[in-house]
Amino acid sequence: MVLSLLAVVLFWGVGNLQAFTADQAKAMAIGETEARVQALIKAAADPDEKTADFIQALADDAVKTAGGQVFVVKGDKVSDPVTGAALALPADAEDVINNNLMRGELDNALAALALFSKDEKQRRAAIKTLAGGSDESRLPLIEKAYAAETVPQLKSQLAVLRAAILLGSSDKAKRLEAASLLATSGDPSTKTVLLERLAKETDSEVKVALTASLRKVESALAWGDKIAAIFSGISLGSILLLVALGLAITYGLMGVINMAHGELMMIGAYATYVVQGLFQKFLPGYFDWYLLAAVPVAFMASALMGAALERGIIRFLYGRPLETLLATWGISLMLQQLVRSIFGAQNVGVENPVWMSGGVQLMGNLSLPYNRLIIIGFAIAVLLGMAWLISRTRLGLFVRGVTQNRPIASCMGVNTARVDTYAFALGSGIAGLAGCALSQVGNVGPDLGQGYIVDSFMVVVLGGVGQLAGTVYAALGLGILNKFLEGWTGAVLAKIAVLVLIIIFIQKRPQGIFAMKGRSAEA
Repeated sequence: MVLSLLAVVLFWGVGNLQAFTADQAKAMAIGETEARVQALIKAAADPDEKTADFIQALADDAVKTAGGQVFVVKGDKVSDPVTGAALALPADAEDVINNNLMRGELDNALAALALFSKDEKQRRAAIKTLAGGSDESRLPLIEKAYAAETVPQLKSQLAVLRAAILLGSSDKAKRLEAASLLATSGDPSTKTVLLERLAKETDSEVKVALTASLRKVESALAWGDKIAAIFSGISLGSILLLVALGLAITYGLMGVINMAHGELMMIGAYATYVVQGLFQKFLPGYFDWYLLAAVPVAFMASALMGAALERGIIRFLYGRPLETLLATWGISLMLQQLVRSIFGAQNVGVENPVWMSGGVQLMGNLSLPYNRLIIIGFAIAVLLGMAWLISRTRLGLFVRGVTQNRPIASCMGVNTARVDTYAFALGSGIAGLAGCALSQVGNVGPDLGQGYIVDSFMVVVLGGVGQLAGTVYAALGLGILNKFLEGWTGAVLAKIAVLVLIIIFIQKRPQGIFAMKGRSAEA
């Protein structure tokens, strides 16, 4: 653990610092563990630069002792911990041994010192390390850090940390103040702190205050869990929407039961992996933008594969759904084996660009990852683009015409065979976009598509075959419902419950949410 501790001196005035002495160094390095811990806590409560450096040296196992004298050894240099003067290391010098208890206290001391770092990430990590602690001797340090902190979120976390320490105070008034302060916290660790203190508390008035605070914290956490479940459901729904949009064309509009749809997604994901590798090798300075290049590549790779499948196999099977099912299932197995032969059977890693890493922390137990937010936005963009293409372009007009009445469209001079190829390639390309998005939230492997093919068919059938609006409602509805049920029943039972509900719905409304139109309806 290497943290920048020089900032301690920059934040505090020299007049406030306690001068580091040889006796303090000996107390922290020599003797029983409990005595060393107490000396460490006392020194870390009001340190100067030398104290911070010595604590870091202890944590790095760079301290030796001989004849009651303490030495700091860094590489070939041996120095006095107080004056910094160069010394000769005696032959009988021994390493200072830190057991687990001492190492834990050293980490806490370094974290406390890092509260004054200029780096916000280090301060955030320090607060996380100290969370849940109840050592009152660190209270002055935390209060100074609280006064110096300028980031509102971190200042709030420091206030909670201070209150958690005050809960262990012998002063009843301080414990009541701490209970009141913690009532406004939405951090999950606060609930644990309150429960632990409630079990130890003997004063009835403080118990009442702790119980009231605990109820407020639990209420805030419950709201956080509900919002998190809704967001997870929307996130899952956006992925299902991306997966099902392509199927809405190949199955909903063209009547082709394409069991290789998942493998077309897989091709898009592997295309993203290949683009990532090319950027790593030839354009490392632009690596964070590889995903922008991967999106059209993934679309084209899957679209070209889809066009080849349509022209080579599927165009001979229109009107025979069972045979298209069997043929595309065989194709899916072949594509999986092809990928295994080229990339291997193991999953490959696709990295998130820097701008997709991290997230937005809204509550203590609610964080919205950037990659999920961007995928939701990407799904909306793909949906709008597809809706515009189908409803506003010449290709969309031809697709709708061939779907609704193939003989009349042919009589009007439309090349129906070419339109079929374009439509199937479009649906396959959208599957490739889904694979590109999925590569940012999970592993990429030969079996990637198998986990989504059944769900995507359920979305299309539930929404109404050939209906984009129904696909949107069904994807979001299934995503949110699945996440809420997972919280009550677990992942497996949630899948079963969703499937049962879909079966019941289809029994009552066979056409789905919206009535089916197009070639499949005419058949």
